[in-house]
This record gives sequence, structure tokens and C-alpha cells, in this order.
Amino acid sequence: MDNQRVFNDLRNSLPTADVRLNEPLNVHTYTQMGGKADVFVFPSGAEDARAVVEYANEHDLPLTILGKGSNVIIQDGGIRGIVLNISTLDKIERTGDTVVAEAGARIIEVSEYALKQHLSGLEFACGIPGSVGGAVYMNAGAYGGEVADCLESVLGVTKDGQLVRRKAEELDLSYRHSNVDETGFLVLEATFQLKQGNYEEIKAIMDDLTFKRESKQPLEYPSCGSVFKRPPGLFAGKLIQDSGLQGTRIGGAEVSKKHAGFIVNIDNATATDYLDVIHHVQNTVKEKFSVDLEREVRVIGEPLKKKDSEQ
Repeated sequence: MDNQRVFNDLRNSLPTADVRLNEPLNVHTYTQMGGKADVFVFPSGAEDARAVVEYANEHDLPLTILGKGSNVIIQDGGIRGIVLNISTLDKIERTGDTVVAEAGARIIEVSEYALKQHLSGLEFACGIPGSVGGAVYMNAGAYGGEVADCLESVLGVTKDGQLVRRKAEELDLSYRHSNVDETGFLVLEATFQLKQGNYEEIKAIMDDLTFKRESKQPLEYPSCGSVFKRPPGLFAGKLIQDSGLQGTRIGGAEVSKKHAGFIVNIDNATATDYLDVIHHVQNTVKEKFSVDLEREVRVIGEPLKKKDSEQ
């Protein structure tokens, strides 16, 4: 790919978008890790996003979608092709008993907006740090609730550049899964069906969940959130803790001493450090308990290539 040409093409065709060349990705992720993107785009609206998808398809270029960067590990070699960051699409509004939120809005902010509107159904999301698009992508959930419980529909772009609306039941939502990635669908907006509630009662639930999150999770360090999916009938954090892995460190990445389900960046960790810790945890838990821990966090990008002099 001719990075300069792609950069020039997109900058000229999308005058209101923020198009960048060789953009460092560590500033766009919760882990504060990741190499550079060849070409990086902040769209100014849904049409910009659709145009980027169309351009990537027409020129057969890799396209990676990034939101708030909360549930992702970007490898140290960065991302080839175009990275479309939809975090600039962050409008939230109410229509009757539904809340319509653009994909770049933080799901926490959507839950807070629903509270102000005296609408119930998104309380579980008050501690989930990612974007609406990311929450739909992985059917995010916490404390007994998940996106599938209240999602009505999504508006997005198909892999061939068409703007369409899909019902929630078309997304094959299950535990930490949707078909968004496998169908090449870019979520631009989500509509949540909520119900009228009492402000004080909703707030009390959210305050309780926030207290639980702040008291149990290592929020003082950069991290990608919960790393592993919950094994059927078990808890990943408990398995890791019982394996004696809390405090295990490789490079700057460490299994949290506060919550074993988290791996934290305590000292300028690289993605390689992070992945080495993940593999060590998986291997140890498999050896001790014969349980395969499946990653919940996405790993994207390329590993850092060694310099010719080091090969």
C-alpha cells in the first residue's frame, strides 16, 4: 500500500475528517500500547465512515475499526492499511422510551444519559468503559446484564458500503459475541429499548455497581479490562487466583494483585509483554485445572519485526 497516496486521497475526498499518517496507536487504547497505523481516520459523520469503507473496498485495502480502545490489544508492529476510529461519532438522544446513541459514544455515558431521562435497562453498563459500537460488537455485559437485553436495532454500513438498519435478532448475540465482525458490518448507531423507571431507584443500582467495580477492579493502572471469557460454570479470575498467578509479571505487564481476571500495564508494557502473560496464564490454568481460558480481549495488528541487523 502506498500510504502517502491513500492519505492524500482520503484527506482530499473527506475535507471535514481528521486524516493522519503513521499515527501512534498507544494514545488511542486503554492499555497505552500499540504501534502505528499506516493511515488513521476520525470521521466527521456517518457519511465519512461509509466513504472510508467504500474506498477501502474499491482499492482492496485492509480496514480496521477502532472505538475507545478498551477491549483491545494492538500489537507493537501497528496496523497496516486504514484504521477508522469512530469515537468522534458520539451523539446520544432520546426518542420515546428508546435511547439512540452513535457508535463512538461511551456506553457509560449512555447509561448516565438514560438515568437522567428516568429510563431503566442500562444500569449494568455504568462501569463498562468502551464505546457503543464495541459494546454491540462483543455483546458487552456486567453484573448480570448485557447489551442483548435492551438492544432494539443498529444502523451501520455493510462490507460493500451500503447503509442499512438491522434488528438486534439479526446480530446473533450471545455471550460476548455477535456476528458484526464475521459479516463485515460497521455499527454506526445503536437504539436501546428501555422502560420508564424511578430516578432514585435507578441511581441506587448504578451507585452500587460503581462501588463494586471501583473496589474490586485495578482501575489505577492501564488495562484492557477483563481478559478472559467466563468458562461454563466457573470464573476465570478464581481459576487464575487459585493457580497462584496474581503478581506474575513479564516485562511491564502483570496479573493484577487486586483482581486476577485483569492484566495491568504497570511499567511501560509492550503488547508482547501482555501476550506473553496471557499465554502463561492460559498454559498454567490448563495444566492445573484442565480448563481452556478463551480470550475476551481482541488482539489486532502485527508483531514488531526485528531490525535487519538483529535477524
